[in-house]
Amino acid sequence: MNIRKAHTCTGHRAALYALASGRTDRHIRSAGGDGWIVEWSLDDPETGTLIASVETRLFSLCTLPDPAKLVAGNMDGGVHWINLSEPGKTRNIRHHKKGVYDILAREGRVYTAGGDGVLTLWDADAGKSMESFQLSAHALRCIAFSEQRGELAVGASDNTIYLLDAETLALNQTLKNAHDNSVFSIAYAPDNRYLFSGGRDAMLRVWDSENDYSLISEQAAHLFTINHLVFSPDGHLLATASRDKTIRIWNAHSLELLKVIDVLKYGGHINSVNRLHWTPDFLVSCSDDRTIILWEISI
Repeated sequence: MNIRKAHTCTGHRAALYALASGRTDRHIRSAGGDGWIVEWSLDDPETGTLIASVETRLFSLCTLPDPAKLVAGNMDGGVHWINLSEPGKTRNIRHHKKGVYDILAREGRVYTAGGDGVLTLWDADAGKSMESFQLSAHALRCIAFSEQRGELAVGASDNTIYLLDAETLALNQTLKNAHDNSVFSIAYAPDNRYLFSGGRDAMLRVWDSENDYSLISEQAAHLFTINHLVFSPDGHLLATASRDKTIRIWNAHSLELLKVIDVLKYGGHINSVNRLHWTPDFLVSCSDDRTIILWEISI
């Protein structure tokens, strides 16, 4: 496997927590502690374009199917509905009582996970909440969607993974003590059968959705918290990002560790790596060090 640091994007004035797709598949968007949402061209990433800003830290970001529309979550529980084509329609709805840690968009619906333990379903077109569910007394940290099962998986700071019907938000199952600490990231494998989770306990775990979500694999994947995990577009690789300042690349089928991307060997991040986004050409990472790095990865 070959790893090449293609470019470092700079310009943000605070830690970065969120990455999302941009207006085309050759663009990405970033957001963080400075309240800025910046769009970067993957063909010319030297300078980003400020496309929106708010007055408080942003923890989460999601581009809707119409790429002129975005949803961002802030540290105070606000959900920002941003319309780049019609800025006058941009709104901040103070919905959650604590920070909005993750946002997921699917088929005209948007789901937000709040630090108040509330999962909310929104009408994506109207930007209105349709239903809210007090899922936990602790923060909800991450959301994943299984197309095949029509199911949401939600990771929480009570060490639990909650499994819900995506249409009704009916609770189907709970995986209590899924991790020894907060569940920070979850993702379904491209085949939708296996659910991968990473937590503050630095463990990477795999659950079989076709066998009552039984635990089939686990390993200590990092030295500190796993902040995020994401699959490559072809589904053969898995990348994990950590507070230990590294990105680790795994065989998504065998979980063989293939590479550790760190600052010494590859010029990686010098602080916690908070979020990943995998495009057809680059693995994109962002960090507390205020930078975004584009990585070329080839086998």
